[in-house]
Amino acid sequence: MNPDELIQISKEHLWLPFTQMKDYDADPLMIESGEGIKLKDIYGKEYYDAYSSLWLNVHGHNNGKMNQSIKEQLDKIAHTTLLGATNVPSTLLAKKLVEITPENLTRVFYSDNGSTSIEIAIKMSYQYWQNLGLTEKTKFVTLANGYHGDTVGTMSVGAIDIYHRIYSSLLFETITLPFPNVYRHPSGDEKIVLKEALLELEQLFETNHREIAGMTVESLIQGAGGMNMMPQGYLKGVQELCEKYDILFIVDEVATGFGRTGKMFAVEHEDVKPDFITLAKGITGGYLPIAATLTTEKIYEAFYDDYQTEKTFFHGHSFTGNQLGCAAALTNLQIFEEENIVDKVHENSVFLQDLLEEIKELEFVGDVRQLGLMCGIELVENKQTKEPFPSHLRVGYIATLKMREFGLLTRPLGDVIAFMPILASTKEDLKEMVSIIKKAMIATVEELKTVS
Repeated sequence: MNPDELIQISKEHLWLPFTQMKDYDADPLMIESGEGIKLKDIYGKEYYDAYSSLWLNVHGHNNGKMNQSIKEQLDKIAHTTLLGATNVPSTLLAKKLVEITPENLTRVFYSDNGSTSIEIAIKMSYQYWQNLGLTEKTKFVTLANGYHGDTVGTMSVGAIDIYHRIYSSLLFETITLPFPNVYRHPSGDEKIVLKEALLELEQLFETNHREIAGMTVESLIQGAGGMNMMPQGYLKGVQELCEKYDILFIVDEVATGFGRTGKMFAVEHEDVKPDFITLAKGITGGYLPIAATLTTEKIYEAFYDDYQTEKTFFHGHSFTGNQLGCAAALTNLQIFEEENIVDKVHENSVFLQDLLEEIKELEFVGDVRQLGLMCGIELVENKQTKEPFPSHLRVGYIATLKMREFGLLTRPLGDVIAFMPILASTKEDLKEMVSIIKKAMIATVEELKTVS
């Protein structure tokens, strides 16, 4: 079947996630293969994978070690259920995850994607208090502009209006606090933002802690909400307040986990020890859908009882603990150790920071936010006032189409360009990708001026 026929079939039958299909029909893209940090479409054109195939890929596409581990596991068995039984790869992976995450986390519950890992943490938090008889602790606190997934529960603790507004009548009520956004704060002073945000949180907890079951946050940086960075010390401050007021602390490491920020997990930057960490995306190196929710022995024990007490955690997924995915995850972590991936990411992130300084100077770039190899470039109409471009112009989207034209793939978050290179990228790769991003953004704004 020729490429044009394949494109036509996709237009006739596919419905893509987070995609206005009218956009896809106007500018279709179909990937055929990948090698290293590049992807190839069905017409043979190559692109830098500058969003790690939605923030997933770690060691590059078609990695020999990853491929071999999956093939070897496939020769044994592809999948058996974890309901009431276990298997070898999921058992070994659980041990490894406990070893590399904060020391207070001792129990691993598997699922298959980031949304479900958060959904599990929410349900566990809720049931934990019910099992203890503290039935009034039912509410959750979250931060504005946060994203934790697309199930009903995770949308409830999310707060991105464009994603969640249409479903508002389906969602349970949560308490939403402003995100401590230094760039958008009138003072622009990180210390002032930190102090105000923690004071507001403590006032809320002091008044309402008896009805609050837990608080959910993305670790150090908001992803889908626009790559917004927390002021230094905020995440640790939240942990301390949760401990003080007996509120369970859920940290979403789906996007930040597995080396992305220059540490294996972002919580390590501030020595945070939450009650729950949720993991997905990079857990298998971006190869197969596995997710995990890690929690403490204290929480586990609240569910451990005779069956008749009905304290069992009644939750599960068909592919929970899938052997192929767990085998891939074990090899992924082995490569991390053998090739010192976290140290390399830290080194490359320093190099990238220097490259992004040139981007920061552009007249239409309001802010550049970076944590390791997790970056957001915010495009604004007025650099001084931080006034955004009119939303109908879709400047971020048009810029990413221009990047595609120049041989690089990423997706915008409104008018924030997300740059999430594969961790295996070299310094030369990073230099070339930043050059394409800069060139495409300049071309986009110049064309906008011509049209207006």
